[in-house]
Amino acid sequence: MESFGDYIRRLRTEKGLNQTELAAKIGLDSGGLSKVENGKKELKEAKLELLAKALKADVAELKKQYFSEKFAEDCFKYKCPETVFQLAEEKARYYKSVKIKQGILNL
Repeated sequence: MESFGDYIRRLRTEKGLNQTELAAKIGLDSGGLSKVENGKKELKEAKLELLAKALKADVAELKKQYFSEKFAEDCFKYKCPETVFQLAEEKARYYKSVKIKQGILNL
């Protein structure tokens, strides 16, 4: 298992980019990207599309990695029981079905 920062670092190195190069492509400085990769700073959600483009990666996979980390960190921080994961999955299905019925699905 890898953190979101580890995931970004792995993709970056696989693409042969250094931190300065990738940071410039997404509007950060290399120090900011370093902090994201080391888990000391959270990447803004708005940067995910730029990151996907810069890494030639699937934006849906980046979002999955990003939001699952945020959710897991909050669960750990607030000492949630593991049953919260099942309940969250059920609620996500519920919200998706409601949005589909209303015709306002924003994925």
